[in-house]
Amino acid sequence: MLRYILRRLFYMIPILFGVSIVIFLILHLVPGDPARLVAGPDATLEDVEIIRSSLGLDRPLPVQYVSWLGNLFHGDLGRSARTHRPVMHELKLTVPATVELTLAAITIAILLGVGAGTIAAVRRNSIFDYSSMVVALLGVCTPSFWLGLMLMLIFAVKLDLFPTTGRGSLAHLVLPAVTLGAGAAAIIARVARSSMLEVLNMDYIRTAHAKGLSAQAVVLRHAVKNAFIPVITVIGLEFGYLLAGAVVTETVFAYPGVGRLLVDAIGYRDYPVIQGALLLLALQFALVNLVVDVLYVFFDPRISYG
Repeated sequence: MLRYILRRLFYMIPILFGVSIVIFLILHLVPGDPARLVAGPDATLEDVEIIRSSLGLDRPLPVQYVSWLGNLFHGDLGRSARTHRPVMHELKLTVPATVELTLAAITIAILLGVGAGTIAAVRRNSIFDYSSMVVALLGVCTPSFWLGLMLMLIFAVKLDLFPTTGRGSLAHLVLPAVTLGAGAAAIIARVARSSMLEVLNMDYIRTAHAKGLSAQAVVLRHAVKNAFIPVITVIGLEFGYLLAGAVVTETVFAYPGVGRLLVDAIGYRDYPVIQGALLLLALQFALVNLVVDVLYVFFDPRISYG
């Protein structure tokens, strides 16, 4: 297992290298002049050129990329063109908030999705089954920004139960976490239901019933664990998507995470911050996939990475 993990970590190096090239080229090929934005509308051409030279934007693109990549290997992501602080410092301030929000959202998604999907499969063709799948379909189709605004209107403005923006107490986390986790919960519920239905029709499940085990014991001790492999895959993918998808939710709730930092950096054409944030999201997604592959072994002993 350790050799497999080390091998996967080694494979991440060329993946992240390719991601860095794509990020760098896309940012620098998009029309616009970040030096002009930094200088302001009243700056002279000489001022703009001085700022462009200080940012290193007057050098050829290959030279800029090699310089950025060399600094990256030394843990230096550059300095923000907007705040003039190190990008690593900006990420250290915002990463904990995004991780906190994402963990809360995926916890809500797992509890609701796995619970609803399992019960819907056990009670197939019941009112709960139909209603939960309709709600799941609505959850998949509902845009997160609209859901966030509706939750804010109802629970913050009308009922005054939760704060609308910011980060601090647990109350600040509730509405953004529900908004972010709702879509993931809907997808997990649909996959959990399909996987459970497939497992419940297996021969060993009928054998367990024939041995006299209660329905609850059959579901909890035999069906759930065997049906969880596809669900783990979806949970891992959704967790990675939540890390990246927190951009919209953090913007709606003014939550001080990486997503909001990225949106502000894009509006300001802050290349170092955008490159650092996107590369961090790519690294997080790759690590989540590795964790999911390792979890397969614990849920299914037949799987081996020897």
